Amino acid sequence: RRAGRSLVLGKEEAKERGEGGFVPSGAVAMIRCFLVINNFGKPRLIKFYERLTNEQRQRTIEHAFRLVSKRLDDLCNFVEDGSLFGDDTHVIYRHFATLYFIVVCDKAESELGILDLIQVYVETLDKSFENVCELDIIFNQQKAGLILDQMITGGLVLETNSQEIEKRYKELEKSMKQQDREASNSPANMYKGASPRTF
Repeated sequence: RRAGRSLVLGKEEAKERGEGGFVPSGAVAMIRCFLVINNFGKPRLIKFYERLTNEQRQRTIEHAFRLVSKRLDDLCNFVEDGSLFGDDTHVIYRHFATLYFIVVCDKAESELGILDLIQVYVETLDKSFENVCELDIIFNQQKAGLILDQMITGGLVLETNSQEIEKRYKELEKSMKQQDREASNSPANMYKGASPRTF
């Protein structure tokens, strides 16, 4: 068993994080943010699990990128840095081709567990896009974000099984398409733009 808190936590605990997936004031998030940034520092997918201003988010993205991009590939994937969210957090990352996958989380969390989390996310993207690349994420940000949402809610990881994550996303996608069909077939939309009837 790995040291640190369990990576996968229950849904009831996730609900306690409050509405909108953000951490209530005074609580400590297991994961503070999940960032996908390319080799030139361009953000491709950004998820924050704490309420921050746009300026704070931008500073976090820039600092996290500087922190990991200057490191050699043969160094470990864990970085101690308290300037982002305080001394009780650290940065864990993986570098795949043109993208850095960066997680800022509590020090109490297992580093290997977070590396596994990143690996599962990349594998799930790979299955969904068939050999995923940076362009897939650029042009399908909603899909990439929704897949991540099936894994992490309010800073807590709910699922790390790639097949289950893909299944949940497909169910969500099916539900969204059904809602779109129902909306397009509603009387309001059917008669929208119709010419006034003449008698």
